[in-house]
Amino acid sequence: MLFLWFFVIGLIVFLSLFLYLKSTIPDPESIALRRVTESTKIYDRTGQTLLYDIHGEEKRTIIPWEKIPDNIKGATLAAEDSDFYKHKGVNFQGILRAIYKDIKNFNLSQGGSTITQQLIKKALLGDQKTITRKIKEWILAIEVERRFTKDEILWMYLNQIPYGSNAYGVEAASKTFYNKSTSGLTLAEAAALAAVANAPTYYSPYGSHVDRLLARKDFVLNRMLELGFISEEEHKTAINEKIAFSSSKESLNAPHFVIMVKEYITEKYGEDIVENGGLRITTTLDAELQDVAEKTVSKYAEINKKYKAKNAAMVAIDPKTGDLLSLVGSVDYFDIENEGNFNVAIAKRQPGSSFKPFAYAAAFDKGFPDGTILFDVKTEFNPNCNPNGNDKKDQYGLDCYNPQNYDLRFRGPVNLRHALSQSLNIPSVKILHLAGIPNTIDLATKMGITTLNEPNRYGLSLVLGGAEVRLADMVSAYGVFANDGVRNNWSFVLKVETSDGTILEEKETDPERVLDSRVARLINNVLSDNSARSPVFGYSSSLYVPGRSVAAKTGTTQENRDAWVVGYSPALAVGVWVGNNKNESMTAAGAGISAAGPMWREFIGEALKKFPNEQFISPGPVTSDKPMLNGNYKNINPDTGQEEVHSILYYLDKSDSQFNNWEWAVSNFIQPQASPTPTL
Repeated sequence: MLFLWFFVIGLIVFLSLFLYLKSTIPDPESIALRRVTESTKIYDRTGQTLLYDIHGEEKRTIIPWEKIPDNIKGATLAAEDSDFYKHKGVNFQGILRAIYKDIKNFNLSQGGSTITQQLIKKALLGDQKTITRKIKEWILAIEVERRFTKDEILWMYLNQIPYGSNAYGVEAASKTFYNKSTSGLTLAEAAALAAVANAPTYYSPYGSHVDRLLARKDFVLNRMLELGFISEEEHKTAINEKIAFSSSKESLNAPHFVIMVKEYITEKYGEDIVENGGLRITTTLDAELQDVAEKTVSKYAEINKKYKAKNAAMVAIDPKTGDLLSLVGSVDYFDIENEGNFNVAIAKRQPGSSFKPFAYAAAFDKGFPDGTILFDVKTEFNPNCNPNGNDKKDQYGLDCYNPQNYDLRFRGPVNLRHALSQSLNIPSVKILHLAGIPNTIDLATKMGITTLNEPNRYGLSLVLGGAEVRLADMVSAYGVFANDGVRNNWSFVLKVETSDGTILEEKETDPERVLDSRVARLINNVLSDNSARSPVFGYSSSLYVPGRSVAAKTGTTQENRDAWVVGYSPALAVGVWVGNNKNESMTAAGAGISAAGPMWREFIGEALKKFPNEQFISPGPVTSDKPMLNGNYKNINPDTGQEEVHSILYYLDKSDSQFNNWEWAVSNFIQPQASPTPTL
C-alpha cells in the first residue's frame, strides 16, 4: 500500500513537472531557424591582443536533401544514431545503456542522444547538462518527430550542426576541410566528416588529435559495414585510403597554443557554450614573446634542414607563476601536409640526456656532494653479464647493458659536477643507480613530469632518456630548479568570463616545495658552470649567455631522432625540441646542441631583455669526509699501508648487486693487465 502511494505521488510530481516544462519549451517549428549566437574570444595575458575569435565568420551553405550524398547520410547514421529510422525521437533503450555506462564508469559522459535530440540541443536548447533541460529535450524530440518526417529531421541536422572551424552544416564543412563540395567526397572523407561532428574541437583536423579522428573514421566505416550501408570492397578501399585535409583558412594567432586553450575550455564547459556562449578567455600568453618564439623557430627550422630536421617546438614558462608565456608546437601550423598542426610541445618524446638533472638532483638530495668521484670507464651494468662488456645476453636471456659516451671515450675518475656538465653517460648511469630509480622517478614526477606512469618498465637507461616526456612538462620541471625548489604547475588560462562579466574561473597560484633549496641551488650552479662544460661544449657555446645567470642542459636520443636544449634563468625557463614528427633520424652533426642550441640561445637571449637581471643563489660548499665523496679516489689501506683505487661501492655498500662489475671495471682501468676477465 505504501509503495502504491509513493508511486502515485511520484507520478503526479512527474506529470506536473512535465506539463510545466512543456509550457516553457520553444516552439518546435522554430527548429528550422538556428538561434542567435555570440562568439567566444581568446586573448593574450594583457586582455588586449585578440588571439582567436572562435565564432568569427559563420560559414553555412544549405543544400537540398536530394543533393546530400548517401555516403554522408549513412556515415552520420552509423556514427551517431543507427536506430534513427526506428525510434520516435527518444531511444529509451539507448538511454538505459547510457545510464548503465555512467554508473559503471562513475561519470555522466554518456548521453544516449538521438539525432533528433542532438538537433534540438544544438538549435534550441543548448548543451547544459541538467535534468530539466534533458526532459525538455525529450518533449521537443517527440514533438519534432510528430511534425516532421525522418528525412526532414536528418536534412535539418546535416545542414545545421557545427563541424568546427566555424563551419555549420555538412556542405560548409566539406569545403572547409577538403576544399570541395560534398558531391565530390569519397567514402573515407565522408566517414571522417561524420567522425568530426561527434566532438568538433577534439576531432578537428587542425587540432592535436588527428590520430584519434582517423581512428574514429575507421570506426564509422566498420559500423557502416556492419549495418549493410557499404560492401566489403567499399569498406576495404575506404579503410586504406589516405585522407588529405586542406590547409586551415582560419585567422588565429599562436595557433597551437590557441587550439590547446580551446580544447581545454571545450572539455570543461561543453562544445555549445564555447561555440556560442560569448565567453571571454584571458590566457597567460605573452604576445611579444610569442612573436619572438615563432620567428626564431621559423628561422632555425630553415637552417636545420641541413641536419635533415623538418620540425621544431619551443616552450617558455615563468617559473615563479607557472604561466605559459609562449608555445610553438610545430614549425608551421598551417602546413597540414607535413602535420604542422601536431603540437609537439605536449606530445611524448624521449628526452635524451636532458633527463639527467633529475637523477643528479636525487643523488644530491641523498647527500652526495658535487665533488663525488665516479669512474668513467667501460662498465657492464647487468650483474649477470661478464664485466668485460663483451656479452650480448646473460644466462637468463636478458640483454647486457654497457652504454657508451657520445664520443666513445673514457675519462677515468671524474666528479659529478663535470660528469653532469659534460653530459657523460657512464657516470650518469652510475649516479642513477646510487640515487635509486624509484627515488628519481618520484622526484621527477613531483617536479612536474607527468608521463612516468610505468615505473616497473624503466631501467638504468632512464637517465639517458629511456622514458617519454612532454616538452612543456620538462620546461616546467626545470622551472623548479629556477624557482629554488618550489613548483608552480604550468597553466595557460588566467580568467574565463561570460559575456556579462561573470567570472567562471580565475587562476590561483598554488606553489609547492618539492625540492630542497640546497639541491636546487647546487643543480643551478652546476648547469650554469661554463668552465665545467667547456671541455665538451667550448667556452662560447649556445648554452652561454654573457652577463646572465643561465643554466642549461642538452639532450640527444638514439639514432639522433630528437635534439633538446632545456634551460632557465631565475625569471624564465625555456625548452627547445628539434626533430621529425615521424621519428626519422637527423644527421649526426645535428645532435643535441647543434640543431637545438642556436634556436634556444637566440630566443632566451632576446626574451631575457624583458626581465630583471637576477642571479642564482649560491649553494654554498657541500662536503663529506667519506672516500670518493670527498673528491679523493686514491686511498691508503690502513692494514697494508698501500695506496688503493676502488669503485665508490667499495666504500658505500660491498653487498650491492653492481659491486663486482664496478670493481672489476675500475681495476681493469688502473691495471689492465692485472685484471683477468672472470668466468661467469
